[in-house]
Amino acid sequence: MNFEPANTIDDVISALDEIILTSVQYSDPAGYFAALYRKVTVKVKEEIALGHFDNGNRMELLDVVFANRYLDALAGFRNNLPITLSWQKTFDLLSHKKPIVLQHLLMGMNAHINLDLGIAAAEVSKGQDIAGLQNDFNRINEILSLLVHEVEDDLSAIWPALKFILKHTGQVDDYLVDFSMKLARDGAWKFATEFSDLQEEKHQAAIFERDIKVAGKIDLILKPGWIASLVLWFVRITEKGSVATKIKTMC
Repeated sequence: MNFEPANTIDDVISALDEIILTSVQYSDPAGYFAALYRKVTVKVKEEIALGHFDNGNRMELLDVVFANRYLDALAGFRNNLPITLSWQKTFDLLSHKKPIVLQHLLMGMNAHINLDLGIAAAEVSKGQDIAGLQNDFNRINEILSLLVHEVEDDLSAIWPALKFILKHTGQVDDYLVDFSMKLARDGAWKFATEFSDLQEEKHQAAIFERDIKVAGKIDLILKPGWIASLVLWFVRITEKGSVATKIKTMC
């Protein structure tokens, strides 16, 4: 699997379509995150067209730079090339049966938001004050937050009991929303500002250090505490449909 570097937001959507199509064909859980990512990207494209960002052209550039990190990581993994540890651990678990769709999504969001987003934001702001990007940076995370309930509806179609669980077990809902949105957003922006202040020769060391920290969060996703773990176990045993069916449900 190889991708030409995306140059536009439409290129990103086309690449995600390819991942989804291939994942459905080969029952590859990688399609779960790609399906979510496509929804986010389409929404960002719509928001750009509506003029809801301070700088639409810069936002498309950020979207493209950001997405290319994910596309490069997936292609690298498929071709046995070195990639960041956070993505390596995430993709390694694609072949494991234990993680449910929700956990696959969170692991992908962990690597992409907590590591890639800060790097992409700093790259787009090179030569400028990164503070000027913060409003649009927060707007992207608002879009992610708005899509949480849509994702919950998709997952509830796969596991009918999930809607009841999310409604009556606030800790599990917080597990999804707080981890993937609030903590990730704040941490990503903090990393972006610190990274942008570094001299270029220190970038790789900073990425390496951040990557190890982000990769460690995967353990929290797989073992989130006994209450959430019990609920996730119940979700797992009541799941229905094949990998391909679940991906189609999320699209």
